[in-house]
Amino acid sequence: MIQFKRYTLNNGLKVILHHDKTTPMAVVNTLYDVGSRDEQEDKTGFAHLFEHLMFGGSIHVEDFDQELQKAGGESNAFTSNDLTNYYEIIPANNIETALWLESDRMLSLAFTDKSLEVQRSVVIEEFKQRYLNQPYGDVWLELRPLAYEKHPYQWATIGKDITHIEKAEMSDVKAFFKKFYCPSNAILCVSGNFDSSSIQQLIEKYYGSIPGGIKPARILPLEPPQTEFREKLIERDVPANAFYYAFRMSERKNIGYYLGDFLSDAIGKDQSSLLNVALKKEQGLVSEINAFITGSLDDGLFLITGKLSEDVNFDTLDSALWQELEKIKAEGFKARKLNSLKNKLNTAKAFQEQGLLNKSISLCMFELLGDANGLNEEIQIYNKIENDDILGFANSILRKENCSLLKINKTK
Repeated sequence: MIQFKRYTLNNGLKVILHHDKTTPMAVVNTLYDVGSRDEQEDKTGFAHLFEHLMFGGSIHVEDFDQELQKAGGESNAFTSNDLTNYYEIIPANNIETALWLESDRMLSLAFTDKSLEVQRSVVIEEFKQRYLNQPYGDVWLELRPLAYEKHPYQWATIGKDITHIEKAEMSDVKAFFKKFYCPSNAILCVSGNFDSSSIQQLIEKYYGSIPGGIKPARILPLEPPQTEFREKLIERDVPANAFYYAFRMSERKNIGYYLGDFLSDAIGKDQSSLLNVALKKEQGLVSEINAFITGSLDDGLFLITGKLSEDVNFDTLDSALWQELEKIKAEGFKARKLNSLKNKLNTAKAFQEQGLLNKSISLCMFELLGDANGLNEEIQIYNKIENDDILGFANSILRKENCSLLKINKTK
């Protein structure tokens, strides 16, 4: 059980405090409720661009990381389709430095032509190196628009088109910051061995006077139910033929998320999982196979991916895979197997929650979902899953007409 205190500043900033006296460190984690799903279709990649711009300095502090490092701290950030998250890890006795720096860039990020050009170049280079110039790098650029036709999940966090970042103007950047980077659209979690008697005063000192702004209304196009099988074959210079089966599934708050997470672990998380045993070890059709879910806040994807063994064709794999999926839809799992899966999942979840940073991020994410205490209640949901639940879920999503298949054929 993770203990925490929660309150909201007058400007709308949600604050979570998790005191841990067993560590000399502290974490300041800030989650902004903005991701690539909030972008315009002709101006994508902005959420990720901002992740970089936030380290370009503020009006008062030219070099964010340099000041943090002086206090013995380090920082990083990540962007997803749903959110943007920033964190600082710092000795607890220097926590005020992290609060000062993080609040300062929330209030007065420096918008300079130099910073925009530098970070624009960094993002463009990242786009090329990670997505265009390595084997299988453009998978998500191809798979997302195959699986989604209306929803902004149809583009990756890096953006839909590299030219959107190349053409980004200062006015666009400032408008994005004003709309999304305000206290009313953020969640702050402070974790670690801080001084409980003064931490709230410090937070009020650095954040309390920042104008709250207005939390943006999110009105996104609804993705219609998928009613027919979609398939795309692309040729690439890759080591092996690869496959990506994407099944549409429910949103993060739905019980279907937990069932999808559970089932994906069961059939494709490790070497003992069902598809690894059947298709790799026994039939030798694949050199690797995995199953996982995207964990999206809106309707997500249940994925089965992997690479074919040499001289195995896509049709052979497809036939064998659907046979295994039909077995799952008909039989599910026996009680002993189900309990074994739950024990594995309990262990994995407990391990994930041990690190101070992981706890800080998770508390913010569950607060974004509606209640930070959901982090403490989640394992109970998994433990209540029964075979009938698995059967119902599997039969509802593991259908041909609910599937989008991307195949990558290696060039000769």
